[in-house]
Amino acid sequence: MGFVELLLVSLGVSMDAFAVSLTKGLSMKKFSLKDALMVALFFGGFQALMPLIGWMLASRFSVYINGVGHWISFGLLSFIGGRMIYEACGNRGCPPEAGDRLCVKSLFILAVATSLDALAVGVSFAFLEVLIIPAVLLIGAVTGIISFAGVRVGNAFGGKLEKKAGIAGGLVLILIGLKIVLENMDII
Repeated sequence: MGFVELLLVSLGVSMDAFAVSLTKGLSMKKFSLKDALMVALFFGGFQALMPLIGWMLASRFSVYINGVGHWISFGLLSFIGGRMIYEACGNRGCPPEAGDRLCVKSLFILAVATSLDALAVGVSFAFLEVLIIPAVLLIGAVTGIISFAGVRVGNAFGGKLEKKAGIAGGLVLILIGLKIVLENMDII
């Protein structure tokens, strides 16, 4: 997997965090640099940690199913992407937090919830023999930047971008999964 594909995966898995960051920005009466950095750190950190955990778990058994690894990657990425699109099209709005302060416990739960798809991506990375350290650093950095921007945009413009971000992220993941299968079938 090249840098461009890895960057697209990073963008794809960070869309849930972006959508939640938008809602965090919406709940702030006034933009807070400290809170935006905290959201970016939590989401970026968990988005980096989860693929590492998935990769470590899958690396133990990838040797046994290496011939079908590209199908597993396609299935996982398509499932995650499809779920993101489904959730973006559904009515799953997050209730705003009371007041103007971030709750660390709530932020922790949201960071874990938005990074579960990255766990599955880490499993895919093991099958594709992706260099995991640069991959998780890129995913964490991209998610941190996008989450910070999400808080800022959410605070400035409202929740108009949440649905589009979820759909775009889901489509990117599905297309990358399809590309992996087509490459392994020597079609592209």
